[in-house]
Amino acid sequence: MKAAIRQRAFELGFDDCRFTAAAAPTSADQYQNWLAQNRHGEMAWLERTAAKRIDPQKILPGARSVIALAASYQIENPQSEICNPKSGIIARYARFDDYHDVLGERLKSLAEFVSRLGGAETRSLWYVDTGPILERDLAQRAGLGFVGKHTNLISRRLGNWIFLSEIITTLELEPDAPEKNHCGSCTRCITACPTNAITAPFQLDARRCISYLTIELKGAIPVELRPAIGNRIFGCDDCLAACPWNRFAREGQMMKSHAKEEFNSPDLIELLQLDDAGFKSRFAGSPMLRTKRRGLLRNVCVALGNIGDATVLPALEKATHDQEPLIAEHARWAIEQLETCEK
Repeated sequence: MKAAIRQRAFELGFDDCRFTAAAAPTSADQYQNWLAQNRHGEMAWLERTAAKRIDPQKILPGARSVIALAASYQIENPQSEICNPKSGIIARYARFDDYHDVLGERLKSLAEFVSRLGGAETRSLWYVDTGPILERDLAQRAGLGFVGKHTNLISRRLGNWIFLSEIITTLELEPDAPEKNHCGSCTRCITACPTNAITAPFQLDARRCISYLTIELKGAIPVELRPAIGNRIFGCDDCLAACPWNRFAREGQMMKSHAKEEFNSPDLIELLQLDDAGFKSRFAGSPMLRTKRRGLLRNVCVALGNIGDATVLPALEKATHDQEPLIAEHARWAIEQLETCEK
């Protein structure tokens, strides 16, 4: 059955497929301690669903196996030479059609295949970054990769640029051997973090992470962290990009045809001029809809304040009159930054 499931996964476009038992991961205590320290910031759902995250049986009673899957989003020349100094940086994973939709369609098909293999009594649930599950920990136990010092999963076959997803099933499947950590003495990811969010090996304070600040945080970005964001407007890849295991990264089968080249170096001034309808149209079918207009333009203002180009002042001045107070406040901060640079 494992061979049939793995073959079907590859046919659907996944780049790796491994198996583990549906038992609680050994990292459950570490996760609870992380929550107790409030390192999850305003991501309240992580605490609200903690009981399910640390025990797959509370997601699917009677579950026996977890199928862990990886899909590479490695692309060639992901950040081409930027001729426009007023451009922003979008995290690599968001430069595609929404991975939830792309992977979800195939996961549904694979989950149905698994249930047919197991017979009428078999139940299977699938998740792609959507369910209460400690997917990186289970993926490591399944042998898909190992959790690096930056707390993300690293595949020795695919590097860092991978989407994870999983199927929890009542079908009993022999577990694969877990992966061992292969970070060694390397600390490149820790050094690369612009905001020192990786406070120690395998320890992340999400409240300082640029991905959290530009995507998950709904209010104002802390003033002291704004300069470190640079021109990143949606997420951050620095710790992932620094990892030497990326020398084994290769383009995935599934995501290649869903790449959005126009997201490689978007013009910040153009983005700042988007109204709500324009924002929804520009980013339809993209993960970037998650921030809503107010969040993205907040980020754009911070980026413009960091680039040191006074020619953007008129656009920022206009943004100070935006009906959304969050945008207006960050535009005023950006103007102050640029005026300080001129003195």
